[in-house]
Amino acid sequence: MTAMNTIEQLAQAAQTQNDTITAEFASLDLEALNFKPAPDSWSILECLEHLNRYSRYYNPALAQAIARHAGGPATQQIHYSWLGKKSMEMVRPQNTKKHRTVKHMNPNNSRLNRSTVDEFLRHLAQLLQLLQSARSTNLDKKAIPIEFFKLLKLRIGETLAFVVIHQERHIQQALRVKQLLTTQAAA
Repeated sequence: MTAMNTIEQLAQAAQTQNDTITAEFASLDLEALNFKPAPDSWSILECLEHLNRYSRYYNPALAQAIARHAGGPATQQIHYSWLGKKSMEMVRPQNTKKHRTVKHMNPNNSRLNRSTVDEFLRHLAQLLQLLQSARSTNLDKKAIPIEFFKLLKLRIGETLAFVVIHQERHIQQALRVKQLLTTQAAA
């Protein structure tokens, strides 16, 4: 698959994520958004806050890397490092194994409100712009330090894929929380 096809697929996935957040969560009241199926599980808002915390780091890092490497020869194909493949495999929605997140990225028991949804939608809009800008960038440049261990770097293209896949994982988690809420309300 070409790099441009991959970027297009990532952009479509990010747009679908935006549409899902708007359709599924924007109209919920604060009590529903904060519903937790269990004390150690995350609410819808906690899922989105987790993603906000990642976006606060990765969106500016991606913007800087894309700007720094723009205008050069566009990448024909995105290549994935061992670290990139491993990172994406861990966060794929199909991977049902639970992973512990680093402490500062764990929003469990945070006080959150509707602004969490609004912030996430802003981050998605930024990501869509980054994906558009990435079309004229060398996506194979190792330029994005990993958030929790900055000595290791990912390539621009694999970082974009990681961000979109990670978001999908937690949006699906938030949808499951909404389903549990709906099931409990109907009982």
